[in-house]
Amino acid sequence: MTHRIFAMPFASVYPAYVAKAAKTKGRTQAEVDEVIRWLTGYSQAQLDALIADKTDIQTFFGNAPALNPARELITGVICGIRVEAMEPGLMQEIRYLDKLIDELAKGKAMEKVLRA
Repeated sequence: MTHRIFAMPFASVYPAYVAKAAKTKGRTQAEVDEVIRWLTGYSQAQLDALIADKTDIQTFFGNAPALNPARELITGVICGIRVEAMEPGLMQEIRYLDKLIDELAKGKAMEKVLRA
């Protein structure tokens, strides 16, 4: 079964990530971009182009230059599911990003969010 979210343009969820991060702790779009770049290995120019091109989420993660190996240190519950217990694959990658944005929105220090 293919999830509907896989075909959604990344550009359609990106503003929600930025809004969520900014709403509670006043985090910035630059910080959201930093988290996305850390997770995927995209440069800022590549990220901007993918958003402008309305690249779908499956392609966005599938073509990521270098998924950060430290992403496996991301633990916790998102949408009622433990991210570390999920089957490896696209949905887990999406949930990793969701969890990072949650942590950013909760005011966690950037070093902790980026597992430094």
